[in-house]
Amino acid sequence: MDTSVSDSAVALKKERYYILILSAIQIAHILDFVIMMPLGPRFMRVFDINPTEFSSLVSAYTFSAGIVGFFGALYADHFDRKKFLMFNFTGFIIGTYMCAVAPNFAALLIARIVAGAFGGILNACVLSMVADLIPFERRGTAMGVVMSSFSLASVLGVPLGLYIAQIFDWHAAFYLIVIIGIIFWFAAFFILPSVKVRTTKLSIKENLKNFKVILGQKDYLQSFTLTSVLGFGIFMIVPFLSPYMVGNVGLTEAQLPFIYLAGGTCTIISARMIGKACDKIGSYKVFRFVAAVSIIPIFLLTNLPQVHIVLALMCSSLFMMSGSGRFIPAMTIVSAVVKPQDRGTFMSLENSARQLSSGLASQIAGLIIGAGAAGALTNYNVVGYIGIATSLVAILIAFKIKTKFNLR
Repeated sequence: MDTSVSDSAVALKKERYYILILSAIQIAHILDFVIMMPLGPRFMRVFDINPTEFSSLVSAYTFSAGIVGFFGALYADHFDRKKFLMFNFTGFIIGTYMCAVAPNFAALLIARIVAGAFGGILNACVLSMVADLIPFERRGTAMGVVMSSFSLASVLGVPLGLYIAQIFDWHAAFYLIVIIGIIFWFAAFFILPSVKVRTTKLSIKENLKNFKVILGQKDYLQSFTLTSVLGFGIFMIVPFLSPYMVGNVGLTEAQLPFIYLAGGTCTIISARMIGKACDKIGSYKVFRFVAAVSIIPIFLLTNLPQVHIVLALMCSSLFMMSGSGRFIPAMTIVSAVVKPQDRGTFMSLENSARQLSSGLASQIAGLIIGAGAAGALTNYNVVGYIGIATSLVAILIAFKIKTKFNLR
């Protein structure tokens, strides 16, 4: 009995270390992605670009992540999980370094494509390892911690990156991410265990056949659709949040870090609460509630006039809490659908579909949103209504998955 308790304690301790390292990796590549949004007003001014061109900088990352992710999915389950993760982490750091040294808009656009090619697969690697290393009964909490990486990146990384960009220039923000990435790379190398899924290597023909089987499963397609719809809805709004706050609500560029500091702090707390609620109440019930509640801040934020910064921070924080919070129960639901032997390929495909839908949303938003007088954006409320519609569609899809798999 004592031996069993001791072994259990050791296992839990190891799980905590794994979650910590995987969360750190998420922080690095999420920071690389989210830093683009608050730097939006600066990029639009420095490069003299319009909203559509700025949306290309954002969508270049997600489109690259989605396209490369589809090819990476062919082999995701045929490599040691750790080796596959380390390879993509290395490529991501190189891509981010290219962003740091980019001299102009075209070079930065190419660098974002390279960073996205590795960063997108890296995200799938992290989620696959969480599912492989953490038992389902504790997976909701683990997903909550890992998904709160967005919040930590917002609270710590974005304000620091913007502060450094204010002191030096925007290049310095990417140099900071490179340094952080290198530190986390070594931590992952020494702490994460090897996770081998298949003992035999499959030919290209066999890989394609397995790929086709996974894509042909209705349950898997519903899961892809769920997270893709969520990604589409959120990225109709997020890329232009900072330009809208500056051009329409009246905040200054120097005040933008407060949006991410306040929103990220609130989301750190809410993400853990949501993760624990998934384990206790049930992932579907939590998702239905959070997705429904998210409609309110979406409407308020995308229709916000010039207001005091406190009210602006309240709206943006509620939006971040509910927007990112939906993904925690959604990913827990999705992890219950996939078979263990398909998990790596499935997660890569899920990530690819979500990245492509996010990139498409960013591009469409760039076409809908216009530039008005004195830098103000027009039609931001229109993308908000689209975001509300996607929330309702996502609830319906989740209900179908819940009914099929008898989830709570």
